[in-house]
Amino acid sequence: MKYLNILDEIDRVMDSGWQNAGQFCLQGVRGNSDIFYGARKGSDMDHTEEEFREFHFDMPYTNKIIEDLGLVRTRVMIIEPKSCLTYHTDPSKRIHIPLITNEKCFFMENLTARHLELGKIHEVDTTKPHTSINASTKRRIHLVGVI
Repeated sequence: MKYLNILDEIDRVMDSGWQNAGQFCLQGVRGNSDIFYGARKGSDMDHTEEEFREFHFDMPYTNKIIEDLGLVRTRVMIIEPKSCLTYHTDPSKRIHIPLITNEKCFFMENLTARHLELGKIHEVDTTKPHTSINASTKRRIHLVGVI
């Protein structure tokens, strides 16, 4: 997988400030072009995750990967240095594709931490209690989609 192609496509379609966005969606629901709708908690949405199938951007390489993996509600998730998400559960499993990471970034599932390797596809069971931890001094960026 050419993760740099994904970063290049995101750079091409977004303004230069996208890395400060926290999270934004690459897929949305029909009739809603807000890239932040669906980027946070599922309970904040009026749609199911499965309805997030419409691509927001013309990114042939990235969109093909999303289609080939059968992902919905695909987002770019950015975790700042020395940060983590809340310990929580989600209604469905996820695919993580690390785009920028390092050995001090971890995915913790059921109190077991593991590093998700750069450029590989990782299936994670987010129906179990989990969080993501960035214990480094650099930004961590993943492409995350619902299976």
